[in-house]
Amino acid sequence: MNIIFFSCRKSFPSTDKIGRTETCPHCASDVHVCKQCLFYDALSYNECRESQAERVLDKTKANFCDYFSVHKNPRQQESRADEAKRKLEDLFKK
Repeated sequence: MNIIFFSCRKSFPSTDKIGRTETCPHCASDVHVCKQCLFYDALSYNECRESQAERVLDKTKANFCDYFSVHKNPRQQESRADEAKRKLEDLFKK
């Protein structure tokens, strides 16, 4: 199975089971992170659709979440603040 890493958008082979210490071979960032998970949703409460998952503050650092399920091709999602800022900038563009 190939995974496209959320940060560098490069593909690398991996298994369904991602260890907490696994890193991307291209950018050396952690892979077992919220932003690489199927449940990650920037617009959900705590940015996670899994209601029983504990809150993780840094979504780009390895964590111990038991609900982690690797997303093979995650899209970049905006946080609510980023989305609001983008909409305001679009509104006042010349």
